[in-house]
Amino acid sequence: MVNSAHSFTGKKIDPPIISKNMTISQLVHFFGSTGYNARRLFEAANIMKEMIDNRCTTCLTLAGALTPIGMGNTIKTLIDNGFVDWIVTTGANVYHDLHFAYGLPVRQGHFQVDDDLLFAKQIVRIYDVYIKEIGTLQAQDIIVQREIKNIKSNNNSEWYSTADMSYQLGKAAYENSKHPNKSFLVSAYKNDIPVFIPAISDSSIGLNMLPLIFEDVKTFPNVMLDIAESTAILWKSKASGGIELGGGVPKNFFQQTGPALYQILKLKDGGHDYVIQITDARPDTGGLSGATIQEGKSWGKIKTSHKNNVIVYGDSSICFPIISSYVLSECKKRPGKRLYSKKNKWVEEMKREYLKNKK
Repeated sequence: MVNSAHSFTGKKIDPPIISKNMTISQLVHFFGSTGYNARRLFEAANIMKEMIDNRCTTCLTLAGALTPIGMGNTIKTLIDNGFVDWIVTTGANVYHDLHFAYGLPVRQGHFQVDDDLLFAKQIVRIYDVYIKEIGTLQAQDIIVQREIKNIKSNNNSEWYSTADMSYQLGKAAYENSKHPNKSFLVSAYKNDIPVFIPAISDSSIGLNMLPLIFEDVKTFPNVMLDIAESTAILWKSKASGGIELGGGVPKNFFQQTGPALYQILKLKDGGHDYVIQITDARPDTGGLSGATIQEGKSWGKIKTSHKNNVIVYGDSSICFPIISSYVLSECKKRPGKRLYSKKNKWVEEMKREYLKNKK
């Protein structure tokens, strides 16, 4: 790769033709004949296709709040086609995803507004999306609090992971909501997909738990168990990869499973085989969101910095649907890996291996 990168042997740029009624595959290949982030988008779409074709264990990481603008059904469709095996997300994406399942109102709004006036009208704003304080948020809070109270550990301990909590919330929405077909969390529940929320305290779901402390609820999610479960998924994967929408905690939580394998089992080759990131963050400020995927090799987060990874500098709300539509067009539906039902067994195996090596 190094030699070819420093030679005049690349594909000749011959201005591609744009036409009406192009398919999504034709559009993505149009991008591949150009340069800059259009070409990176082409590369990302084809790495995603390769991950699917190779039966790679695939993680989707979700930063920020994509579900309020309606991206939940795109995520759901990838899940239902077997293209996503586990998810790492902000609490916001789970919390707002449930609005659509329960029929709680979310509206398109405006971004150049008087927020003092919106506050007085009890309208909450996420850029150009409006959510009702009482009719949506407070109604959702009651539902989440009720379901969290009912969660019991499924591994005979006082702990449960945020994936266990997400599973319970998805199950409740499947059984009780008006529109379960509009929720990616319901689809994750039905397809046995773990959904981790490692920064759960930094979300409305975390705030929903706060009153429960004063109601003497004793058991809450243990995010250290999240680390063990996600690391076990990498440990048991023949090939592993991810598509990262944005950066933040979800990005690092997914990538840190490689270094975590070293901490537990002293394995130095445990990084991921494929990583795609869509981000608008810069690398030169030192923040994780902008850190290049190649930099992660020095930490043991990826197998190699030389191939099977790409960063698209763009907006996830634009690039993610394009990549999703492309792989849905190019790839056959595959059976899901149903990792949720396997994760506890794998953690116990990893624990035995750790204790055996420690002797």
